[in-house]
Amino acid sequence: MDSENLHRRLKKIIGQLNAIDRMIDEDVPCENILMQINAAKSALHKVGHIIVEGHLEHCIKDAIEEKDLDDALTDISTMLDYYSRI
Repeated sequence: MDSENLHRRLKKIIGQLNAIDRMIDEDVPCENILMQINAAKSALHKVGHIIVEGHLEHCIKDAIEEKDLDDALTDISTMLDYYSRI
């Protein structure tokens, strides 16, 4: 997993959240704030997507190669459950 990429994305999201906080104090119109909230939410969703991909490429692949299919399927099911809540 490219942790540098994830850290960069998370720092950008933190910046977006700080900007949203300032927008509230500056009495920016609600639709503009909601637009920025949606952008931050989408960016966070992408971070989750990257983490899921990395997990599938490494952990699940390793479990399958080690013939531990039951654990791999349970792990995939758990990940999909968590990710679908985002």
